[in-house]
Amino acid sequence: MAAQAAVAGAGFVKEVLPPSLDSSSEPPALFDGTSRLYIAYICPFAQRTWITRNVKGLQEKIKLVPIDLQNRPAWYKEKVYSANKVPSLEYNNEVKGESLDLIKYIDEAFEGPALLPDDPAKRQFAEELFSYTDDFSLANYKSLPSPADIGDEVVAAYDKIEDALSKFDDGPFFLGQFSLVDIAYAPFIERFQIFFAELKNYDITSGRPKLALWIEELNKIDAYKHTRQDPQELLASMKKRLGILPAARL
Repeated sequence: MAAQAAVAGAGFVKEVLPPSLDSSSEPPALFDGTSRLYIAYICPFAQRTWITRNVKGLQEKIKLVPIDLQNRPAWYKEKVYSANKVPSLEYNNEVKGESLDLIKYIDEAFEGPALLPDDPAKRQFAEELFSYTDDFSLANYKSLPSPADIGDEVVAAYDKIEDALSKFDDGPFFLGQFSLVDIAYAPFIERFQIFFAELKNYDITSGRPKLALWIEELNKIDAYKHTRQDPQELLASMKKRLGILPAARL
């Protein structure tokens, strides 16, 4: 893919991130011709669309509107997106949702480097991997509350990822070159690597050199790195979700 230099972060300009809007916040001037991407900084589904926007170089074309998911403004559900979820995209007087649909739509509808190859075999494999994202995430999330060690389902999930990363040899990413497939998995693997290391003492890259290289190369992409969240904040959020109390200070 000729655009790999751009995708790798050349020319990426780090932006000042806006504060999250909560129930006390006024809405933006909705449907005024401005393209807006509604996200939550901590949400992995929203992060997919945020990465896509950044990699495409659309910081000036699509405005980020972060939402506080713990204290959502009523106008978001009433006037923007009735599903009351993130991400959503306000564009051409319409609002679209669902992260996998949105990353494909942003790639097709806006300028910037193409994030899916023309090769039919690679596109078919991309669709197979898109279809697997929910099963992959579910296997991981189901394992976290269990007091037992890592189960076979999680091991099989990461072995499948390792095998997928071995299919094409023209680069370290799922389709060889960086693509929407990497964007679809990046926010989740970013989190699960932290969660399993801290909560299960399990290294997802152990015995999986392709996965280790994928994470290393992914972290060289500025357009992705700028969307990463503080690992301790992610871990604290997951512990709260699992009902794990913080250790008492002595």
